[in-house]
Amino acid sequence: MAEQMKVHLALNVSGLEESVKFYRAMFGVAPVKWKPGYAKFDIAEPPLNLTLNEGEVINRGALNHLGIEVQDTAQVLAAKKRFADAGLMTVDEMNVDCCFALQDKVWITDPDGNRWEVFTVKIADTRPELNATDKANSAKPSGCCLATTC
Repeated sequence: MAEQMKVHLALNVSGLEESVKFYRAMFGVAPVKWKPGYAKFDIAEPPLNLTLNEGEVINRGALNHLGIEVQDTAQVLAAKKRFADAGLMTVDEMNVDCCFALQDKVWITDPDGNRWEVFTVKIADTRPELNATDKANSAKPSGCCLATTC
């Protein structure tokens, strides 16, 4: 059994070679297994078992976006530089109020349209006066939480 828990994420991809190139650039590691129609990345930081399964990409269902939370803005900027150096297009959001939290983030999009953010939370709750049962104030989350921006 593995010594630590790690998330396993299996993505269907329409083009395996293009997706391997993207995820190799994103995480800075080569796949540990690459076979016809399949690739596996074993990522140490963050602990992630990522597999790419080539096939038809029909519907992302309920998936909004994917993300990696880091400790501080310096790590967000380091990720942005790594992505840019690898030729990935980035979109910055600095000091953005997203999901009722103040965040700095950088976005990238994989070849099949899955959006990834690398982000840090600067202020954990920008609306502490609200709670889940507050019917008087029907404020909706801003930024990344809206389907139109992700």
